[in-house]
Amino acid sequence: MIGGAPGGRALSAPIMGRADEPTVFELSSPGRSAWSFRTTGVPEWTAEELVPAAHLRTKPLALPEVSERDLVGHVTRLSARQYSVDLGAYPLGSCTMKYNPKLCDDAAGLAGLAGAHPSAPAALTQGWLELLADLAARLCAVTGMHAATLQPPAGAAGELTGLLLMRAWHRDQGSRRTKVIIPDSAHGTNPASVTLGGYRTVTVPSDTRGCVDVAALRERLDDDVAGIMLTNPNTLGLFEEDIAEIAAAVHDVGGLLYYDGANLNAILGVTRPGDMGFDIVHMNLHKTFAVPHGGGGPGAGPVAVSERLAPYLPGPLPVARDDGTWEWSTPSRSIGRVHSWHGNALALARAYSYILANGGDGLRKVAEAAVLNANWLRHRLRATYDIPYDRPSMHEFVASAATLKHTAGVKALDVAKRLLDEGFHAPTVYFPLIVEEALMIEPTETESPQTMEALAQALERIAASPEGAAAAPRSTPVGRVDEALAARRLIPTWDARPSESAAPE
Repeated sequence: MIGGAPGGRALSAPIMGRADEPTVFELSSPGRSAWSFRTTGVPEWTAEELVPAAHLRTKPLALPEVSERDLVGHVTRLSARQYSVDLGAYPLGSCTMKYNPKLCDDAAGLAGLAGAHPSAPAALTQGWLELLADLAARLCAVTGMHAATLQPPAGAAGELTGLLLMRAWHRDQGSRRTKVIIPDSAHGTNPASVTLGGYRTVTVPSDTRGCVDVAALRERLDDDVAGIMLTNPNTLGLFEEDIAEIAAAVHDVGGLLYYDGANLNAILGVTRPGDMGFDIVHMNLHKTFAVPHGGGGPGAGPVAVSERLAPYLPGPLPVARDDGTWEWSTPSRSIGRVHSWHGNALALARAYSYILANGGDGLRKVAEAAVLNANWLRHRLRATYDIPYDRPSMHEFVASAATLKHTAGVKALDVAKRLLDEGFHAPTVYFPLIVEEALMIEPTETESPQTMEALAQALERIAASPEGAAAAPRSTPVGRVDEALAARRLIPTWDARPSESAAPE
């Protein structure tokens, strides 16, 4: 697809490789190889000399035999069949799949960072400890919190860490509370984390504006409520305007406020969860800063807390001695480790370089550009798609294909599949659950006006030409799949064994 606004062109390349790609086993030809060993002069030993006969195979393992040329071609073709944030626009709402500057990869790849062993003593890793401590301080400055742990390896791990902190704090107050409140627009990980944290989920509905119904919240508050988990802006892309009233009401019954930082990128440098009254904040560094997301991870989900919760943070944490050197120290009431070693350190280094490269003003511009792009696209699409909560949004908005479904039989899933044929990644669909045929779109701050225009034109073309939508995509390596069957009968492997040798040895 090529298109865009005046002044430039936008290109979001269709996925390459429309022909079936054979498996490496199907490329195999007896006798070919892509390796060779150096002659070392060390005497060779046979397997029979080293391994007891009872543990030796009686038949050779069916491994693929391919040349280096064929192997490189195979892997290269596979790499070109994936749509990625480096290939084009990726308007996946809520999950914030944005382009990551390569500067951050270079910084994280510095030999002094990448070559350090996690078990090296503090005396030999002073630079690393200073980096981690400075990153924690900067994350606290961004969120308005007092202290932070960098250990959680992802956002969901951060959620669980936050709930364990909540539990530990209440326990020390002599309270055994059992309930955590979440809104009906919450991320799916929230109720799962609440359950894993040992609490029972209580749902509060949204009001007609798409925000927490404060009156309904007050009805659910009592001295058995441990806290509330909120995303602000929420999953509709709307800022919870009553957050001060919500915070006061929850605190009045002795509860804590947990901030799901999935949408933190929308408020960088503008406002802070700590200023809103939150006690615990988790950050998805891949969403807000610059860390690979999902399968491209590993990620990082640091948790920052207010001063009264700091003694409970997972440890150890890097702390400065009086002489200016660094050491590891565990907080007095720590809930213990939540990850091996000290977290996914190179992911943390990527985020640190992103923060330094942008600076305070730059981070604010990140938020402003994300909000501007989302609102521009919402305005552009309001004549084509339903916008259930059509008022100023933050970094994302939720459209609906409800009318398109009723008039032309085109569902949200069909729009998403057709968008793949247009050369764009699909948006999030059917979430949040409170919107019929939801299309959750987050253009991110990194897309140009030309790309935004091209994306808008693609969505308009889909609505204007609904025929064939149920068969999309048609231009991708894998066509329309049966999602329900794929979920229930997932077969992620290919059996290379010849039929005659299929029985276990």
